[in-house]
Amino acid sequence: MINEIRDDAQSRMKKSLEALDTAMKRVRTGRAHPSLLDGITVDYYGAETPLKQLGNISVEEGRTLTISPFDKTLIPQIEKAIMTSDLGLNPSTSGDLIRLPLPPLTEETRREFVKMVRAEVEQARVAIRNIRRDANSDIKELLKEKEITEDDQRRGEEQIQQLTDKMVGEADRMLKEKEEELMTV
Repeated sequence: MINEIRDDAQSRMKKSLEALDTAMKRVRTGRAHPSLLDGITVDYYGAETPLKQLGNISVEEGRTLTISPFDKTLIPQIEKAIMTSDLGLNPSTSGDLIRLPLPPLTEETRREFVKMVRAEVEQARVAIRNIRRDANSDIKELLKEKEITEDDQRRGEEQIQQLTDKMVGEADRMLKEKEEELMTV
């Protein structure tokens, strides 16, 4: 019983960390990387479709992303989607290729991105702690129904706490890495 609760909590905590990782990949670090465009969707025949499914995205010269759409009639919609995103990028089109030059980050922009990343990490920590609270309440419910002993409850809560500490530590490690990446010029 307790092992099932712990395993469920662990898988939910890992999903929180995966969501954090995805959110961090969308934060621009000054280097071009195709994952910057992961959150952008384009209206494709009435359906919101991820940009990466509509064309080839590649890096050119380290600071420029290029998008080669499969359907060339989509170029205006792709440009509009990029301009309305919160990335602050201005696409330029030459023929059937869209170029996204990444301007160098200013000190102020870097600090803003660090604040955004810290907020994302804090949300992940809160999610992990909420999962801990749910798991502990499930364990207390088992005790109340006399399915486990008080020793089992204490041991189960200690295991959940260790798991929580490990996952929060992982989120903090991810924050430290991203901050270093952002602040290197």
